[in-house]
Amino acid sequence: MQGSANLNIMIRAARRAGRSLVRDFREVENLQVSMKGAGDFVSRADLAAERIIREELTGARKTYGWLGEESAEVAGEDPTRRWIVDPLDGTTNFLHGLPHWAVSIALEHKGEIVAGVIYDPAKDELFAAEKGQGAWMNDTRIRVSARSRMIESIFATGLPFGGRADLPETLRDLARLLPACAGVRRWGAAALDLAYVAAGRYEGFWERELHPWDMAAGIVILREAGGLVEPLSGSGDILQGGAIIGANPEIFARFAGLLRDA
Repeated sequence: MQGSANLNIMIRAARRAGRSLVRDFREVENLQVSMKGAGDFVSRADLAAERIIREELTGARKTYGWLGEESAEVAGEDPTRRWIVDPLDGTTNFLHGLPHWAVSIALEHKGEIVAGVIYDPAKDELFAAEKGQGAWMNDTRIRVSARSRMIESIFATGLPFGGRADLPETLRDLARLLPACAGVRRWGAAALDLAYVAAGRYEGFWERELHPWDMAAGIVILREAGGLVEPLSGSGDILQGGAIIGANPEIFARFAGLLRDA
């Protein structure tokens, strides 16, 4: 794909961070891990990847702001632009030796996500998009699936862990959705879930209590692949609210209706 200068910077940063993560993934049992909270860990590899990404992005665009999972937010000299970064989405998978995790980088301009990159180093799959330019996986253009029947559709979500308060809501969602569809997957990396909807591997995705860096890149990639993305409630700001729903256009209304009616 032919991308803008900004997108190429993002891709370079994601691939460089991915190489670092792969090296540590091979020695996952030796990682020095500290606990941030129930079910939420930060590793030496995670912090190293963020340092690499920050070096690449801020070195190339010194005036842009920064919002990352593992460091304090920085307001840039240019108040209209900021990077939104998750250096390792799927940390728990990573630390358990499960090869399903990703680097996620988004660029926000005037409150709108205009470019996104999600890189899965274990599978060497790089999902990328810019507003108005379509979505890609490596060198292949991607589109959401064309399935229109709920009973043939697969959906993805995250399941609450460690005593999170949204467990009753999620169980209610599953009770309504499971009888109506072909299955629900929980793979533990929201960024990749959104990328998989964009690539037609899932028909839809929803989750609560996410952070901006979990969703930002996936939002623009899914939209550029022809998908619909909204706040789960149907109103408000997705990034601030932290609850998201996305799907192909054929399924979206029925999918959203089941969850919102709940």
